Amino acid sequence: MSASVPGVLYQRVAAQIAERIERMQYAPGERLPGVRKLSRQFGVSVGTVVQAQQLLEDQGRIEARPRAGHFVRARTALPSPPSPSRPQSRPTLVSGQAMALRLVQATHEPGVVSFGAAVPAEGFLPVQAERAALRRTMAHYAERATAYAFPPGVPELRVQIARRMAEAGCAVDPDEVIVTSGCQEALTLALRATTAPGDVVAIESPTFYGLLQVIESLGLKALEVPTDPERGISLEALQVVLERWPVKACVLVANHSNPLGYCMPVERKHALLELLGAHDVPLIEDDIWGDLGFGHERPPAVLAGDRDGRVLYCSSFSKTLSPGLRVGWIVPGRYREPVSYYKYVSNLATATLPQLAVAELLAQGGYERHLRRVRGEYATHVARLSDAVAEYFPPGTRMTRPQGGCVLWVELPHAIDSLALHERARARRISIAPGPMFSATGRYRSFIRLNAALPWGRAVEQAVFILGDLARQLAEEA
Repeated sequence: MSASVPGVLYQRVAAQIAERIERMQYAPGERLPGVRKLSRQFGVSVGTVVQAQQLLEDQGRIEARPRAGHFVRARTALPSPPSPSRPQSRPTLVSGQAMALRLVQATHEPGVVSFGAAVPAEGFLPVQAERAALRRTMAHYAERATAYAFPPGVPELRVQIARRMAEAGCAVDPDEVIVTSGCQEALTLALRATTAPGDVVAIESPTFYGLLQVIESLGLKALEVPTDPERGISLEALQVVLERWPVKACVLVANHSNPLGYCMPVERKHALLELLGAHDVPLIEDDIWGDLGFGHERPPAVLAGDRDGRVLYCSSFSKTLSPGLRVGWIVPGRYREPVSYYKYVSNLATATLPQLAVAELLAQGGYERHLRRVRGEYATHVARLSDAVAEYFPPGTRMTRPQGGCVLWVELPHAIDSLALHERARARRISIAPGPMFSATGRYRSFIRLNAALPWGRAVEQAVFILGDLARQLAEEA
C-alpha cells in the first residue's frame, strides 16, 4: 500500500497545478514558483513536486528552461466543440457497416498509423503483468484452465468484477454477473434478451459503430436521438421519441462516450432512469470507458441508480487490461434468464484461461495502480492530439474536449468529405474513421474520429500534419 501513495500524491499536486493553469492563476509564458515554495504551498516534499513537474511536462502543460525554472507552456487555442447533433428521429434499418472490419484490420498492418480503431497501443496496457498472470494460471490451474466455464463464468472472476463495480457505485452480487467474450458480446446478448427482429432501438447520435453492427446483424431498427457533445443524449428529444415510437430498448454510453467523450452529469443519469421507467423501456448501458476518466473520481454508472432491474450493464477489460483476452461481462438485472440462455447457445462459454488470468491479476491488487498511470497517459495523449489537430487542420475545424477515453470527434469544414479524406489517407498509410460509420443513416459526412492511444512521436505527429494537409486540399477542390 505505501508504495502507491507517492504516486497518488504527486498526481494530485500535478492536478492542482494544472487547475491553477486552467484558471489563469499561472498564465501562459509565466514562470512557476520554485520547487521549495511549491513544496511549502502543498505541504509535500521537494521530490514530490519534482515528480509533479515531470508529469506536467509530459502532458505538455509546462516546459523547463535551462537555469530559469519551469514555465507555463503556451498552448494552441483549441477549436470549439461541435454543435449538438440533429438527426432525423425516425426508425431505420442499419446498413453499410463493412468498413469497420477494414479499420480494425489496419491496426495490424506494418507502417500504418492507426487513428481509425479505438484500440490502445501496447504501451497503454499492463502487458508484463498480464503475461505473468497467464503463466501463474497455467501453473496453478492447468487442468481447470482447459475445461469449459459455462455461464455465468468463473466464480473468482465474478467476485472480482463485483468488487470492481463498487467503484462505479453499484452494489452487485457475484451471482448477478455473467462473463462474456468482450463488451460486444454483452451488447449483443442484451439486445437479444430485450428485442425481436424489426423492433426499434433508441441510440445516441453519433454512436459507436460496433453497436450499429450488432443492430444490423439482429435485424433491428435504429432510432437516432440528438446528442450534445458535452452533456450527452437529449432527454427532451428522447421523451418525444418514446411517446411517438414503440421503442423496445435504449442503448448508450453515459461515461466517456465513444465517439464524443462526454460524461453525463449524475442528475441527468437519474432523470434518464425516471424517463425510461415511465415508459417501461430497458436501458442497455455500455460502460467500457468508465474506468478511464481523466479526473480523480470514477463516475458512477447509470446502474448505480437502478432500483427495479431495468438496466442491463455491459463492460469489459479490453480498454484497460487487454483487448486480446476478450473478457467482458454483463449484469442483466431482470433479464438474467434469457441472457444466460443466449450466452450458452451462442458459444457455450467464454474461454476459461483468460477468465482465470484476469481474476488472478485483479486479486494481486495491481489494477488500481495501472489505472492511475494509464489515466494520465490517456489524458496526455488526448491533449497532444488535440493540440496537433488545432495546429495542422484547416480553419473552421471543430472538435470535442473529452473527459475520458482516447478518442476525438472532429468536425471538418462542411466542404470536406470524410470518406474522400479516408481514401486519400489510406494511400498515405494513415487510418481514420469517417463520420458516416457512426450513424445508422450515414450522417456526419464532414466528421472523423481519431484514436489518441498511440505512442506519441514524430511519425504520429507527421501523420496528423498530413491529414490536415489532405483536408486543406479537399477544401480547395470543393
